[in-house]
Amino acid sequence: MNKKKGFTLVELIIVIVIVGILSIVAVPVYKGYTKKAMGTEAKALLGSIMTAQNVYFSEYNSFLELGPTAYDRVLDVDARGNKYFTTYMVASDGSDSRASYSACVLGNKGSGAEYISMGVIKVATNNPTFYEFYETGGFESMGITDY
Repeated sequence: MNKKKGFTLVELIIVIVIVGILSIVAVPVYKGYTKKAMGTEAKALLGSIMTAQNVYFSEYNSFLELGPTAYDRVLDVDARGNKYFTTYMVASDGSDSRASYSACVLGNKGSGAEYISMGVIKVATNNPTFYEFYETGGFESMGITDY
């Protein structure tokens, strides 16, 4: 009797169904992790900008204003190595000692974060550590609430 080696059609169909079920579960979980990574990267970049602005303010008694950039030598904030957010900008109001500024990070084209921006506003109050965070275009609509 001649024995044939290999898998039957039923065995192959069962494996395909199992792989399909696993991918249905895994893809949304992966997308959730990706969205959370975007939020974490944006918040880390904003934290770097905030720290650099506080150092700059302690030396010059005003905040630095920057147009869209990926790296600034004065603040020494480098976003060129980031995956999702490599551009940031800072608008400042350095007219008095309780000056305020706003910083915004912008999502890269083609990275999945292109319509997303996240920012921080240093509010001009007596409390030097009071900041307001905001999101536009996406973290809430993407389901990111706990970044």
